[in-house]
Amino acid sequence: MRHKMINNLLLLLTALIWGSAFVAQSVGMDYIGPFSFNCVRSVLGGIVLMPVIWIMGRQKKNDHNDKSDTDYKTLLTGGICCGIALAAASSLQQIGLVYTSAGKAGFITALYIVIVPVMGLFLGKKTGVRTWIGVALAAVGLYFLCITDGFTISTGDLIVLLCAVVFSIHILLIDHFSPKVDGVRLSCIQFFVSGILCAVPMLIVEQPQIGEILAAWQPLLYAGVLSSGAAYTLQIIAQKNTDPTVASLLLSLESVFSVIAGWIILGERLSGREMFGCVLVFAAVVLAQLPSRSSGT
Repeated sequence: MRHKMINNLLLLLTALIWGSAFVAQSVGMDYIGPFSFNCVRSVLGGIVLMPVIWIMGRQKKNDHNDKSDTDYKTLLTGGICCGIALAAASSLQQIGLVYTSAGKAGFITALYIVIVPVMGLFLGKKTGVRTWIGVALAAVGLYFLCITDGFTISTGDLIVLLCAVVFSIHILLIDHFSPKVDGVRLSCIQFFVSGILCAVPMLIVEQPQIGEILAAWQPLLYAGVLSSGAAYTLQIIAQKNTDPTVASLLLSLESVFSVIAGWIILGERLSGREMFGCVLVFAAVVLAQLPSRSSGT
């Protein structure tokens, strides 16, 4: 129970970092395109984890001499699969932000809290009634939190909706691979895979200049080191013993933290509607984590 609580706190910290990173993502788009931003931030995330892996490897050198080839094959397979999903989802999110408002993008992206348990049903993962109620409550809360004007479906909205679907796949992939391999190594591989994939359209379509990338060094550093290197690694480590639906609900607090970060950093004030949305989302997360009588879910 204590280990599960620690994992949930790590996921909460992940959501906090991602939520505050929304400011960095917006500022970074003023200098470079979406593929360029995601390419650089992903590569930075992988580079930051390399010394961490080296230090951990030195510490565990005498304890893990029995690693089999299967372990490394699973690690490589998981890193590639997670990297492909991460590259697709993050790129779709950045592109969608060009055509739709941040509020709509935040709401639509967070719909993975509904998509994850639905996909889980097809994979044989059962979800309790209390968690489903939490999912519905969180969806309503995110609507009040993020949708402040009339809701219409545009091209940008559809792109971000596809992003939510891919992020759901990413969460389920992590749920599948993280218990089998080292989480930090898995995270490092996925970043380099994501960076390489984003580099192709970056070089073909956007062709950024070095000066443009250097001008965006502050948002790139935050997004690369904290949002990518730290937060995604925390997600992989914490999801080892956490139900993917509960994990998605905890990560959905990213939207709440993005509003709070805007309030604190940018001086944006929360309306009564947004406050009500925050309360609903927090209530949903707490409800989903309450253990049922028959099981620990």
